[in-house]
Amino acid sequence: MREVEIRRPRIEDIEELNQFFKIVITDTFAREGLAGLIDDIEAEIDSKKNYLQLDLDSKGEKRYFLIAKAGNTIIGTIEYGPASKLIQDCTNGELSNLVEVGTVFVLPDYQRLGIGNRLLAEILHTLKARGIADFCLDSGYRNAQTIWKKKFGEPDYLLKDYWGQGQDHLIWKIATSGVYS
Repeated sequence: MREVEIRRPRIEDIEELNQFFKIVITDTFAREGLAGLIDDIEAEIDSKKNYLQLDLDSKGEKRYFLIAKAGNTIIGTIEYGPASKLIQDCTNGELSNLVEVGTVFVLPDYQRLGIGNRLLAEILHTLKARGIADFCLDSGYRNAQTIWKKKFGEPDYLLKDYWGQGQDHLIWKIATSGVYS
């Protein structure tokens, strides 16, 4: 595989990133057996587009993205920002003052090659450099939940059948000092 560059997004990346979100979110929903949830897919794509714009407009203060590029192609993303309303509501506000790491997506052809790990390590380095001691992370995707459990252990919050029968939502609270030290 070609060398992978991890960097902040630029205005000229917006169009490609918006297409990237459409590809990876549609693929993720399909892999989860949720391809028919068109409105939810569109809402997720719009949410990521809005987060990206918030990052660019605030110069990384309100949202902070990193992208992975192989050659001229964006192959992965990660970001952090304020804990989502879902996390705040489902934890009774206990994680409201933490940042949430999210939007960890890798193009299907580049998955299982360590791209997500590299993005995670870089965002954690950024959090530590900014003096952020703890963060939270959540997932409703079963495939991602398996990965996060391997990395961070059992979740701090398990919302049984949150998305329907057998479709749980998991939330972790993680200390930056204990990860990739």
